[in-house]
Amino acid sequence: MPSLTRITIAPALTFDALVAGEPGAPLVLLLHGFAESMNCWRAQATALADMGYRAIAPSQRGYSKDARPDPRDVSHYHIDRLMDDAMAIVASSGYGAARFHLAGHDWGGSIAWALADRYPERIASLTVLSRPHPNAFNRALKMEDGEQAHRSRHHKAFLEPDAADIVLADDAKWLRDRWAANGVPASAIADHLAVLGNKDAMEAALAWYRARGAIRSPLGPIHVPTLYIWGDADDTVGRVAAEGTRDFVAAPYRFEVLPGVGHFAADQAPDRVSELMLAHIDAHPG
Repeated sequence: MPSLTRITIAPALTFDALVAGEPGAPLVLLLHGFAESMNCWRAQATALADMGYRAIAPSQRGYSKDARPDPRDVSHYHIDRLMDDAMAIVASSGYGAARFHLAGHDWGGSIAWALADRYPERIASLTVLSRPHPNAFNRALKMEDGEQAHRSRHHKAFLEPDAADIVLADDAKWLRDRWAANGVPASAIADHLAVLGNKDAMEAALAWYRARGAIRSPLGPIHVPTLYIWGDADDTVGRVAAEGTRDFVAAPYRFEVLPGVGHFAADQAPDRVSELMLAHIDAHPG
């Protein structure tokens, strides 16, 4: 089972992290998204450790209490800072300049795509849940039917100054309803709320959106072996954006559709996600 560890990368940045597996074993870095926490990766971290990997799932910038710069200055939460954190966590965990495997969901997927674009020589394999390649996402958002724009309408709502209060109102009803509608078990909901269900953490989490704004920066083609997992009941990502991702991966690519699975696949279908991830990582040891 994963254990809770603290990883310091700078005097004012100490991250909580779930860690499983032996030190020095091949590393798999697992990046969570919104609205969730590092706890979404518990099942996958356990499965990876059982197969001889070292799994590290950090509670990222703003989600960790001791890695929470003032969210009123959103420059602290620019995606470049989130990428820097990920690479520093790898180095601080004893992997220096070694190659490693990378997985991300939702916002963690956005970070993972960007890292694979910037550091292809460092990443042995890439696994992304839900979040399409940014170019495929942008293309779908611009389509005249407005289908993907409608699915992503909450992104603009998160830019409003009262967004944290709205999301946390009535015992975090918005969050609870969304998780439940996407098949997230009650135990996982409790774990995520233990991290994210307070005003300070929520403001920091929303600062990720505010730092980015409404525009997703385009990336080049990905030259890292990629597994992209999408649930066909995902309420935030439509089929056009999901299927379009293949146009932007110039490496071995597998697109796996999970029937009836929603946005939070690692929580809703943990065994299947673990199975797919392990097969992908084993096929590309780096």
